[in-house]
Amino acid sequence: MDRNPSPPSSNDEEEDVVPGDSIRNTVYSKHWFFSVLTKLIEVVSSKEDESELNNVEEQVELNEELENDICKVWDMSMDKDVALFLQEFNAPDIFLGVFAKSKSPRFTEICVGILGNMACCQDVCLSISKHENLGQMVLQHLCDSDSPTLLETSRLLLTCLCHSEVANIWVERIRQSPSVYDCVCFIMSSSTNVELLVKIGEVVDKLFDLDEELMLNWIKKGSCQSVEQPADDSPDELPNFKIVPCLLEAVKQICTDKSSEGLDVYMHILQLLTTVDEGVQAIVQTPGNGKETWTLLYDLFCHELCQPDDPPIVVHEQKTVLASTLSVLSAIFASQTIYGHRHEYIKMEKNMPLIDSLIRVLQNMDECGKRSVESSNKPKSEEAEKLGTAEEDFHFKILKDICCELLSNVLQELSKENILEGLKQSHLNEQKSSCAFKNLLPLYSSPVENFLKVLNEADQVLADNLRKAFPSLRLQA
Repeated sequence: MDRNPSPPSSNDEEEDVVPGDSIRNTVYSKHWFFSVLTKLIEVVSSKEDESELNNVEEQVELNEELENDICKVWDMSMDKDVALFLQEFNAPDIFLGVFAKSKSPRFTEICVGILGNMACCQDVCLSISKHENLGQMVLQHLCDSDSPTLLETSRLLLTCLCHSEVANIWVERIRQSPSVYDCVCFIMSSSTNVELLVKIGEVVDKLFDLDEELMLNWIKKGSCQSVEQPADDSPDELPNFKIVPCLLEAVKQICTDKSSEGLDVYMHILQLLTTVDEGVQAIVQTPGNGKETWTLLYDLFCHELCQPDDPPIVVHEQKTVLASTLSVLSAIFASQTIYGHRHEYIKMEKNMPLIDSLIRVLQNMDECGKRSVESSNKPKSEEAEKLGTAEEDFHFKILKDICCELLSNVLQELSKENILEGLKQSHLNEQKSSCAFKNLLPLYSSPVENFLKVLNEADQVLADNLRKAFPSLRLQA
């Protein structure tokens, strides 16, 4: 059995329920839970004793009956009343014993999964989070070699981090556990399990969003590993991980699997890195990182997201991943000015399709706005409702701002030869230039005027037409 089965039918346990035996407002039997948890303790103890007698460290498989029963507990633990009952029965302490003794990966996975369900209840989450030994054991499971256990551990961590009352407890605990960084990087750089990559990415994203200091420490950690790091709580012989290459490896795997959810998560992590100078430097000043990041995100933006044959509404559906992707590209592009070095991979002769893609995003956004106005007095379909929220959508506005900023910087970099090539390849024409000007003016007047000046040398007729369409522009001497 690869996963926990469907929730049991109402007849499974109801027959055994006697008055006063049911858990709170449920039909679940306290006696049945007691018996299952007791069997769980007995099996772990007996296997531990057997292991000690034989002095072996082999994995142990659960028998089918016990596995089915524990999986039922796993399903039922989503119920708040059941979670509170398990808490009262000291189930977390029982699971702590399981983690310490069990040699069955499936056993461990199920128990972590039950804790993850229980943590959805705020009161239980608070109790679990304050349990120091249990907290340390959970973090140690990030170094597990079993993917299902890693997935449930990540889910439990994310659930706790999303509870504001206990998030700081876990952040501090992770700060004091150097092995977490290595284990997370190892997962991102080596796992092919996309579901696990998405969940561990969500954990990292939440951590970085909650604590900038922790993010800075992780950015710097690759070049300066702690000599005090325990050797017994992380995978053997780990390489000297750096956060950016590990993130990029995860992105590649996620792109291969076409996971839009995962892509959104990892693009946001990269965007968070670019909010601090150290993050930008980790990307652009480390040999290979800048080029690999630019190439990966450039290909993603120009060849996967918001393509010519996509309907305009796609830009609304992809707004968050587009905003994050363009934000990182913009930070890399701007770094050539900040750090005084024009990287070869950023030069515009190699990146002309970027202009076409940026303008296409703006065209689609304009079309969404236009359709929103046209449909305002008509019965709203599902698509129209999406379009109708576009103008008020905060993320939609962020996307437009980021897109315009990057486009303005790109236009300033164009030489006469770049523009001629852009016109030849249809990356630029009058319609696309008009769309760009419409969105960039008046905020980015100077970049537009500089572009128009160079355009005048490449195609005077086109420059004159644009000047007539936008009379506020002037040709600089």
